[in-house]
Amino acid sequence: MKKKIIISLVLGILLSVVGFYFALRNVPVGELIDYMASIHYGWVFPAAVIGLFTFVLRAFRWQVILGTSVRLPFFPVFHPMMIGFMINTVLPGRVGELARPAILKKQEDVPFSLGITTVAAERVLDAVTLIALFAWVMATVHIDPNLQIEFQGYQLSRQTLDAIATAMTRFSIVVILMIIAIGIPAVQRVLKAVALKLPQLFFFAGESFREAVSRRFSVPLTGVIDNIAAGFSLTRYPARLMICLFYSFLIWLLQILSLYLITFGSPGINLTFAQMTTVFVIICFFIALPSVPGFWGLWEAGGVFGMALFGVPAGIAAGFSLATHAVLMFPVLIVGIYSAFVTGINIIQVSYRETPE
Repeated sequence: MKKKIIISLVLGILLSVVGFYFALRNVPVGELIDYMASIHYGWVFPAAVIGLFTFVLRAFRWQVILGTSVRLPFFPVFHPMMIGFMINTVLPGRVGELARPAILKKQEDVPFSLGITTVAAERVLDAVTLIALFAWVMATVHIDPNLQIEFQGYQLSRQTLDAIATAMTRFSIVVILMIIAIGIPAVQRVLKAVALKLPQLFFFAGESFREAVSRRFSVPLTGVIDNIAAGFSLTRYPARLMICLFYSFLIWLLQILSLYLITFGSPGINLTFAQMTTVFVIICFFIALPSVPGFWGLWEAGGVFGMALFGVPAGIAAGFSLATHAVLMFPVLIVGIYSAFVTGINIIQVSYRETPE
């Protein structure tokens, strides 16, 4: 256990260092430090409060999603969520996304497959919201169609952003169609029938072996299918779905607002709210890549990449991105540790022992 902890922490630190190197290697360290010292941090407190409030809204949204199958009070939902996000800030691989349903299983006896499916439903809602915001800014924010910016060996242009938006939209449509399909009772029956017939593939084995496969794999798999369908059953409740979409847009708009407030105290950052929305969506595209702990390095690279569209120098963009990242991450870390304390959850145990492979 201790060996796994040490390996994960060391790997997380190394990944973060590598991320920082590639994000900031062209930014002089002295220039970065000087800029961060010039920021008026009086704007940080309201920005941090707004950023933290978005997690309260996330808990409300998770309540609504879970409510199609199980009704839970606010704090039994809020604490596992904050612990999960906190784990993501210190360990690689987004382990916190698996820890959330593991904690819910431990604390409230909610099936793990149901919990993880509702977490996946959250991510789909987030993706749909971000794509909608991106479509809005691409239609309203002026970006020179002839603009060509090189960043870390990549060419950034309006065409690049259009290609990203198209790919994300197509992927989201496919995922949404799959979710709708698994919510159809006839599809569920077919999937469970296939699961129950799997032992027949082992026709060459003995009857006792096929019975063991059915008992230990096929029958439990039908329960997993039921839980997955229940987790995605939000599509069958239009009112709940609209509430969740409302929460999703409010969450992301408030996240953008928290960053926008910091621009008021940041020299050289003169972006409109719509422009900041563009930058934030690009940051989100970056941190959707294979994750380092807390997205360190990826967040900063996305910020520098996005603000280059609006003529912000790399040194200023890097300093601003690093400051805003810290403003949003450290409160999550603190509240997550508090949630683990009040619930008595062993963070290491739930990260390594109780989370299914």
